[in-house]
Amino acid sequence: MGELPLDINIQEPRWDQGTFLGRARHFFTVTDPRNLLLSGAKLEAARNIVQNYRAGVVTPGLTEDQLWRAKYVYDSAFHPDTGEKVVLIGRMSAQVPMNMTITGCMLTFYRKTPTVVFWQWVNQSFNAIVNYSNRSGDAPISVRQLGTAYVSATTGAVVTALGLKSFTKHLPPLIGRFVPFAAVAAANCINIPLMRQRELQVGIPVTDEAGKKLGYSVTAAQQGIFQVVISRIGMAIPAMAIPPVIMDTLEKKDFLKRRPWLGAPLQVGMVGFCLVFATPLCCALFPQRSSIHVSRLEPELRAQIHQQNPSIKVVYYNKGL
Repeated sequence: MGELPLDINIQEPRWDQGTFLGRARHFFTVTDPRNLLLSGAKLEAARNIVQNYRAGVVTPGLTEDQLWRAKYVYDSAFHPDTGEKVVLIGRMSAQVPMNMTITGCMLTFYRKTPTVVFWQWVNQSFNAIVNYSNRSGDAPISVRQLGTAYVSATTGAVVTALGLKSFTKHLPPLIGRFVPFAAVAAANCINIPLMRQRELQVGIPVTDEAGKKLGYSVTAAQQGIFQVVISRIGMAIPAMAIPPVIMDTLEKKDFLKRRPWLGAPLQVGMVGFCLVFATPLCCALFPQRSSIHVSRLEPELRAQIHQQNPSIKVVYYNKGL
């Protein structure tokens, strides 16, 4: 067997990102919770394989499948723009187990104000970590900006949840079960832009098709953040809309009435099942490497790109997750 060729493009995912199916296969791999079990040594080994290959050095005996596996292990733990290792619960592979637990508890303990406040706070704290860890670009954000964004987003989520809970107090119980979803959807519209406010201030890197950086664009940041908000809300719909309907029916049955302690684990399990599919499928709604026409960019950046290369009509950027 000969040495692995150096023309495999591991800058891009293994599957065609121009199709929804290709993006879905990519994100099923990226969000695989089993990646959380990998040791630090295995993560470093994967990083070495990827970085060496990009530098033109092939690890002896490396196969193409092993190269792609190393690329996805690397992508699951390291930020694509900064190269920094992402904190464990901020990785996309932590989405299913973390959201399964938090969402299940939000849906179970939705009746009392203290538990509503606690689980909304936990959820938005987790979301803040995920949003920061998976931001687009390499622009730094100060501790003060981060703290302000976190407090604002968490306060907004809690106020939204309590307001909706009060509004539905006199409505049928089934309606009340959907308060957590409405609060999460509203909070995503607050949390994500706030945690990524730096991108909205200075922009995110835009590149040509070959990956050469052309400048920073606020317009691209706005488009990317909007896409992420839509994906996150879509991700929450199955997990927060299907289990409440099933649980409302089950709680009227004698089996669950005699075993009320089964309610929470049953709900968490259903949420987990929904998230296993909803997480990668909703991440796949928009390409990770999104594009935008030069004509839609800021006038200054448009002029800068035209000066560098007048033939460029479309630029690319990492929308974040």
